[in-house]
Amino acid sequence: MTLKQDLLKKYFAKSDIGGTVSINDLRDREFNGESLSSEEKIALANFDRYRIDILNAQKSDMAFHEHYRQLQVMANLADWKDFMDLEKFTK
Repeated sequence: MTLKQDLLKKYFAKSDIGGTVSINDLRDREFNGESLSSEEKIALANFDRYRIDILNAQKSDMAFHEHYRQLQVMANLADWKDFMDLEKFTK
């Protein structure tokens, strides 16, 4: 690895920024061939189910796009463990 790559990893590592592993971090790991724990797989499935339910419930394009952006933020910033209990999102 080059010095530049080492520095980028050091200064822009998730642990330095916020330390929270997100849904998108899990997706990246899965895409890169890393195996996920059963809990991580459940969280991904729960988020996908939640995302589909929210987007399918929208009645207008404006509402759909607003919720789509909110879901993107959640997938990028929220701790994946928050999605272990799907019931708290569907209430």
